[in-house]
Amino acid sequence: MKKCLLTGMLLLGLQTVSPAQANRIQFTEYDLPNGLKVILHQDNSTPIVAVTVMYHVGSKNENPERTGFAHFFEHLLFEGSEYMKRGDFDRLNKGAGGLNNANTSNDRTFYYQVFPSNQLELGLWMESERMLHAKIDQAGVDTQREVVKEEKRQRIDNQPYGSILSETVKRAYRVHPYRWPTIGSMEHLNAATLAEFVAFYKEFYVPNNAILSIAGDIRIEDTQKLIAKYFSDIPKGTKAIYRPDVTEPEQTAEVRDNIYDNVTLPGVIQAYHIPAQGTGDYYALNMLTTLLADGQSSRFNKEIKDKQQKVVVAAAFPFALEAPGLFITYAIANMGVKPEDVEAALDAEVAKVQNELIGETEFQKLKNQNENDFVNRNSTVAGVAESLANYEMYFGDADLINTELERYNKVTREDIQRVAKQYLTKSNRVVLYYLPQSAKPAPEAKEAVKTEAAPPAQPTPAPAGQPAGGKKKKK
Repeated sequence: MKKCLLTGMLLLGLQTVSPAQANRIQFTEYDLPNGLKVILHQDNSTPIVAVTVMYHVGSKNENPERTGFAHFFEHLLFEGSEYMKRGDFDRLNKGAGGLNNANTSNDRTFYYQVFPSNQLELGLWMESERMLHAKIDQAGVDTQREVVKEEKRQRIDNQPYGSILSETVKRAYRVHPYRWPTIGSMEHLNAATLAEFVAFYKEFYVPNNAILSIAGDIRIEDTQKLIAKYFSDIPKGTKAIYRPDVTEPEQTAEVRDNIYDNVTLPGVIQAYHIPAQGTGDYYALNMLTTLLADGQSSRFNKEIKDKQQKVVVAAAFPFALEAPGLFITYAIANMGVKPEDVEAALDAEVAKVQNELIGETEFQKLKNQNENDFVNRNSTVAGVAESLANYEMYFGDADLINTELERYNKVTREDIQRVAKQYLTKSNRVVLYYLPQSAKPAPEAKEAVKTEAAPPAQPTPAPAGQPAGGKKKKK
């Protein structure tokens, strides 16, 4: 009975926060002398706490000949530390009634633990160990290499349409390090030496490249004392942290290609270049994805899926990044429907937004959906901790957790129409057809769909401290 109650309380940390905190989220933020940014949010409605650390390192910070390091470290940093044996991280966390996990993107890596609040000190000690004394040895590297390989096999290689993102980004980006997927190259990981992994850890997993964000049942002053105890003596990084300074050249012609995969139904992917997250047009584009594909009453679902019955699924989402990202639409054709017909249907819905101002009723519904999504993202203590860290890391303003919705509310119907016209153009996109292996032409046959190949990728300067040429736990 106690175990069930405890599990339910921890899940509350991932599911809900106090209604009194739903309107405005109060927080305290400060910096330690070693550069660690600390953000604290007190919510004593339930006896749980989220202890999280966000590191400003993702796949874009990698050496282009050693891709996959950031995601690999998401796995490796659960291997233990100088004072935790291999396997102790999970054992200690779960033994204290905790939950833990992590995720990696192109721009950052996020670790979180949710505990009964009387285990706050344990969580802080464990995260300080991860930051200062992580175990980077050959046994751990060899173990996690195999884990990552298996993850790639399950999620990408043997999953129908699993390579959509990797196939898209390598055509959408010519020079920017967003051109490789977060999981990276298994060949690069195999070729990397232990010294290279140690160097990557020493460069990026340092307090001056991290945000410690804690939310839940805490007392601010007591928590500050514990943070000083476990983090103030961790030395600041000794080398400049590599930040790629690369501008992706403007795309001036549509890029098209066929991908032959283990699929039975054709898929159509369209990826348009858009500005970085946080820019003015990003908010209008985000709302446009909601209009097109969020929910059963969205335009793609109502028209293409339900009325025309051309697809079994249709979606749109912003691939939101620190640098300019992508606006991606994709659809899986219904039985017997050609990908050309699916593409035409997608284009027709986009053209409607470009040519016709959306109605007031639909626009109000869109705003309501967006507000609901925004509130839901911050309806858990773990979600609040992550949002605070995200806003601070990307924009230097954690208070966007309280004010960003105002930016969405400033978007007008005319803004949505304008960004659809400006960014959702054929010359600004990549189009991929996912086709069954059986449709692959003989080697001598010419592919009919392919009209332009992306130029060869240009090398990105090697990160500082990494020789050129030379995830984490289970989800």
